[in-house]
Amino acid sequence: MIEDEPTELDERGTRCPHPIIELGKFARAQKGRGVRVVLLADDAAATSDVPAWCRLTGSTLVSVSELADGSGTRYEVQL
Repeated sequence: MIEDEPTELDERGTRCPHPIIELGKFARAQKGRGVRVVLLADDAAATSDVPAWCRLTGSTLVSVSELADGSGTRYEVQL
């Protein structure tokens, strides 16, 4: 089932490995593929950690963009 609106995980203010741990917890709680999630992170390590996590889990990194207010980066992932 594909959701219309992705769930948002706001991990700004946390440091590696916390954003990826929370992304993993969310992914394990889902009952199937196709679910979208948006991870907001301001930790510099997330720029390499999120794509690596997607490769390792078979998820798709749909988009990456800087937040308009400069408070971090938005990663949209399809599980």
